[in-house]
Amino acid sequence: MDPRIEAVRRFNRFYTQRIGVLREGLYDSAYSLAEVRILYELAHASGPLTATDLTRTLTIDAGYLSRMLRAFEARGLIRKTRSKDDGRQLHLMLTAAGCKAFAPLERASRDEIAALLAPLSARAQREVVGAMGTIEALLEESPRAKLPTPSAPYQLRVHRPGDIGWVVARHGALYAQEYGWDDTFEALVAEIAARFLKRFDPKLERCWIAEREGKNVGCIFLVTRSSVVAQLRLLLVEPSARGLGIGRRLIDECIAFARAVGYRKIMLWTNGGLDAARHLYESAGFTLRREERHHSFGKDLVGQTFELKL
Repeated sequence: MDPRIEAVRRFNRFYTQRIGVLREGLYDSAYSLAEVRILYELAHASGPLTATDLTRTLTIDAGYLSRMLRAFEARGLIRKTRSKDDGRQLHLMLTAAGCKAFAPLERASRDEIAALLAPLSARAQREVVGAMGTIEALLEESPRAKLPTPSAPYQLRVHRPGDIGWVVARHGALYAQEYGWDDTFEALVAEIAARFLKRFDPKLERCWIAEREGKNVGCIFLVTRSSVVAQLRLLLVEPSARGLGIGRRLIDECIAFARAVGYRKIMLWTNGGLDAARHLYESAGFTLRREERHHSFGKDLVGQTFELKL
């Protein structure tokens, strides 16, 4: 193990120096790395967060966190509200002043990473991002690296053995239940899913699974259509988990990944009548390009192609 341990330590020293996390003020701001991480978690939270949630997510000392939260509250950056379900819990949220303070930090972070990637070719950028994705996926699977977050409404992760079978089964069952589609739709999903597994390129493709309380509740795929076009496929959110922002979060993950690896456009194919999904696509910036009538899955349908330029 010694050479491997030294290799990881060497990479950690190299990368922390490259992204400047050892500077006194991150992104030339008045905030430390720990403070920026707290603001980030609050700004990107998909639901209410408590101090306990932040302690678990950031693996930070509770006393240290408490001092920073008190300082944020004194400066008007956060507010605390008592939970309606459990009066002992305080929910933390950014105020308007907190959002305003975080906005330049978010821009600076994106700009710094863009500058880090800019000198690389598109292929090299894809290789870097793909390698990072591999590291993240492997460490996320480690029992010692994965931290419990029972208070979080859901979490996203990459697919693992058994997930793709769940994707096929739930698409077949839900679309039969909600739209009356027959089993030829389940067959189509099975073909798409099998093709994904056989040809999966982790540098350019992803499947995300949304998990809540140990159960799969959502999924989405991003696959290669061409060297510059990605295709979004098989978005699904279980009825029991709708209203938590999972669908939009899954789409946002696809868009961010597609941009990072160098795609110029994302397209998707869906059908008229799936109003909730269409709302999510359009709110994310997708535009309807064409429609065509067809008879599939036992129904007369209108196929719709949406596109998003990156």
